[in-house]
Amino acid sequence: MYHGRTTGKGPCTHTQIFEQPPRILIVHIALPSWADICSNLCEALQNFFSLACSLMGPSRMSLFSLYMVQNQHECILPFVQVKGNFAKLQACISELRMLQREGCLRPQGTSLQLAVENGLQQFKQYSRHVIIGTALSYTSLEITILTSQPGKEVVKQLEEGLKDIDLVRVRRLQVVEITKGTLDCMDSASPGEEPSSDESAVLGIDIDLQTIDNDIVSMESFFKAWLHNSGTDQEHIHLLLPSQSFSNISRGRDNPMCLKCDLQERLLSPSLLPGTADGSLRMDDPKGDFSTLYQMASQSLVSRYKLRVIKALKSSGVCESVTYGLPFILRPTSCWQLDWDELETNQQHFHALCHSLLKREWMLLAKGEPLSGGHSLREPPSTFYVIVPSRSPTLLVKAVATRELMLPSAFPLLPEDLPDDSLKIVESVLDGLELELTYNPLQICSHLYSHLSSTFAKPQSQLHPSRESRTLRKHPGKAGQLQKSRVRATVAPLPMTTAPGRTPKMPAASKASAEAAFQLSKEEEEEEEDYPSGP
Repeated sequence: MYHGRTTGKGPCTHTQIFEQPPRILIVHIALPSWADICSNLCEALQNFFSLACSLMGPSRMSLFSLYMVQNQHECILPFVQVKGNFAKLQACISELRMLQREGCLRPQGTSLQLAVENGLQQFKQYSRHVIIGTALSYTSLEITILTSQPGKEVVKQLEEGLKDIDLVRVRRLQVVEITKGTLDCMDSASPGEEPSSDESAVLGIDIDLQTIDNDIVSMESFFKAWLHNSGTDQEHIHLLLPSQSFSNISRGRDNPMCLKCDLQERLLSPSLLPGTADGSLRMDDPKGDFSTLYQMASQSLVSRYKLRVIKALKSSGVCESVTYGLPFILRPTSCWQLDWDELETNQQHFHALCHSLLKREWMLLAKGEPLSGGHSLREPPSTFYVIVPSRSPTLLVKAVATRELMLPSAFPLLPEDLPDDSLKIVESVLDGLELELTYNPLQICSHLYSHLSSTFAKPQSQLHPSRESRTLRKHPGKAGQLQKSRVRATVAPLPMTTAPGRTPKMPAASKASAEAAFQLSKEEEEEEEDYPSGP
């Protein structure tokens, strides 16, 4: 998918295109179902982060923080960069596993609200102390609350508790209810279930309500959505169709019909993950032309990448052997910079195109128009694509071979007269196979997650000395303090920042805890110089 060097320390411009905003995950632990949810949730998180931390190329996730809400809220992982921090993430997941399975009988009603407030304050403070002076610019974050409680009740609780809180830095606030039933999809709350317009105006943000099943696959799929390039600042692709007819290409080229689309990945490229190819054979190397299309579409900040339709094809007339690379999905754009009328018209035309192609049993052949790279005497080679309709309001895009790429192959017709003995033997073998009507990849496991997790494990002899042992060598008097707050010292609540002219009210215990946290963080930085982390 992504090519080029990514090992440099300085950030490159295209890297930030794929990054999602910082995320806070708040796990709401309550009876009666925490015992049922805990194992599935921890397994899904472990699998997801083994994948997210292993992906080569630009980072798809930026900052991540984890809270749990039991009798009170608690930050068990302050903001960290996801890439390169699998060990920290795994340690926090292990801590979730070790929580008491009975949950809490009577959680405080304000715990979720306080977790959201603390997470927002942590983000503001991180932005102030870490991001300033760097090339990073995170202006908003997304907060997700996982709960087994009725989602509508949690939403109402948050609406009431957060109505006086400034949420302008929150890009999205989401409540995800984990249910025992089987759901076909994750649906947002209907308009009748959402807060009233007055409540939404007070909050300044709508709270999304979704539901997912209490199983590992459903939770994995939910977390994997974080890997999508879901930015809506611009459309990705302009699909140009001749305005008059497919037969009059010259006239249609002057004034083409333009459909503005977003490009979405269907699957992750195996070549971006270590150890997923058989030997050195990589059928879908990230240097492939189709991956270049996705990269160029995301990088074209000024002019949009264009796919110009040049002719129609019968669906039965395209051989699968001449397509290559990873498939991608085209959707009508959701770019917020377009006005509502244009968005609606664009979507209607896109849906009409899908319907008409299905009705005619057609595909489209399109030519990728390279972005203008200045004046050059050399004409860059073109890449061609087939655009395939489906019964959903989406189009499938696949790169198709051209004359220069084709190798000679002979495909004689299959003989009709075959020996009866051979037919009977093969038919008998086929009859013994289990027949599935459709292929469901979610039912096929390749043990990739366990392989990726194992790549992060280090032999015991190579592990760096623990933070406690290093701190004790430098500060022997802190043994008791470290014993009491071995993990919590680094994740104490951040001190609240108040407006000018107001005096912050902080309990003495909280103030001391916060000071200890920052002091310990400073010591950790000094220790990192003595024990630099590996690459």
